[in-house]
Amino acid sequence: MTANPIYVAIDTSDLAAAEALARAVAPHVGGLKLGLQFFMAHGPDGVRRIQAFGLPIFLDVKLHDIGNTVAGAMTSLAPLGVAIVNVHASIGVEAMKAARAAIGPETAIIAVTVLTSFDDTDLAAIGVQARVRDQVAHFAAMARTAGLQGIVCSGAEAAATRAAWPDAMIVVPGVRPAGGELGDQKRVMTPHAAVDAGASILVVGRPITAATDPAAAAAAIAASL
Repeated sequence: MTANPIYVAIDTSDLAAAEALARAVAPHVGGLKLGLQFFMAHGPDGVRRIQAFGLPIFLDVKLHDIGNTVAGAMTSLAPLGVAIVNVHASIGVEAMKAARAAIGPETAIIAVTVLTSFDDTDLAAIGVQARVRDQVAHFAAMARTAGLQGIVCSGAEAAATRAAWPDAMIVVPGVRPAGGELGDQKRVMTPHAAVDAGASILVVGRPITAATDPAAAAAAIAASL
């Protein structure tokens, strides 16, 4: 776990709002996650604007394509020097290897396993017969073979992943304080429980970004750890 494992999810196309949020939470968190909505609206220049606040950036673009295309995208992203970027594990080991080779060692590449909005029923609906925990373990093994730094999974799979892959970067979204609204998330865990389970980084969105006072909400979650 990093000194402060909380990364705030900035998922907005409003650059001024994103900068205001980053400014407010910067003293209380360990990093910032920039999602597709932000990146599609503002691209690399927007990333640089948020990097100006001095926190590590997790660029959450969830790349999913053939190896040549994913490697090309990584080459284009390399000059940004973000701390973390991700791909979908389902692109396969060879494409993940290509992604890893295309970007510098200062950027960690992690693989998305099973989205935290999915449960076993959702997996079955898209033709995956494995249970979530088994599918996550399978994808984690693929990511490790490909030379990636870790995976994205829910807190429910963090302990098993840590046991199987001790030095993995385990990024856990779907984090909710006790009693918090679940929204569209199904596999959730409290921040403290996720850290205890082995999470390296906690991605926290709406419990902070939708709060009346995001800075206070971020500070409270940090204090709970």
